[in-house]
Amino acid sequence: MHTLPTLSRRAALLGLGAALPLAGARAQTGDWPNRPIRWINPGPAGGAGDVISRLVADRLQGRLGQPVVVDNRPGAGTNIGMTQVARAAPDGYTVGLATIAANAANKWLYRNMPFDPEKDFAAVGLIALVPNIVVIPPSVPARNLQEFITWAKAQGRPINFGSVGAGSSQHLAGSQFQIITGLQLQHLPYTNSGQMNSDLIEGRIDMLFQSISAVTQMAQAGRMRPIAVSGTGRVSAFPDLPTMQEQGIDITSTGWFGLCTPAGVPEPILARLDAELQAIVQDPAFIERVTTGGAIPRAMGRAAFTTYMAEESAKWRVVIEAVGARVD
Repeated sequence: MHTLPTLSRRAALLGLGAALPLAGARAQTGDWPNRPIRWINPGPAGGAGDVISRLVADRLQGRLGQPVVVDNRPGAGTNIGMTQVARAAPDGYTVGLATIAANAANKWLYRNMPFDPEKDFAAVGLIALVPNIVVIPPSVPARNLQEFITWAKAQGRPINFGSVGAGSSQHLAGSQFQIITGLQLQHLPYTNSGQMNSDLIEGRIDMLFQSISAVTQMAQAGRMRPIAVSGTGRVSAFPDLPTMQEQGIDITSTGWFGLCTPAGVPEPILARLDAELQAIVQDPAFIERVTTGGAIPRAMGRAAFTTYMAEESAKWRVVIEAVGARVD
């Protein structure tokens, strides 16, 4: 009976061993998806993240042929929802909305993080950038950023600013503003944007770094006064409103939303999600819808998005450590 030489037989066995995991991966991903996909939004219902999640999920389910169900899991500065993503089975049936908070800033803010944003997630791609605008109560006698700074310095007290939570782009912009201007700022995190907006209008807080879509109607109606854009350029909803940089304050704080999965999802599934997401984000109808809401669609694949999140994390670490912000 013919037998393989020892080395050849060993090589054959090694080749068979290498093929078995590959065959298993094909079995796991070949018919993906064959059941609904859960999309976890770590922010509140009705917020900017919820809107973006539903816009993408509706289009993604049409392209994948399976329902993509948005599940809002807010709390702890997005940590509650993203913990569920990190701990989900890496089978492609749970995805999460990546944000500046969970995937860049919270690591430096929270003393006890329930996940590692670099090790526990796999990046899929960027969806949109979300610039904020600075708004103040109509009762404050300032028409631009420099006039507001002059007014704030004359108050002889800390200036209160609200945000949607620790680690949000609004909170981080306020922290940068404190460092650059030397103002003493008091951060007031809110879980309800409606209450935060009401408190500003009624003068209980002094300023907000707020997402454009959350305040456009109130600002255009004169119930609050916009004085600056925190992003890199002017925005269509307020084309005459200058950026903070244009007004001499070197701040470019922009929120962002992307898509991620638990770490360990098979490569073919990640590649499929990447391709479908980029097609959605570059679709003219999607671009028009998102732009109308005050965001900036931005397609970015997996590798670039991974690098982008790492750069954002390094950037905001410097700011957070400079102001000494910590959350227990």
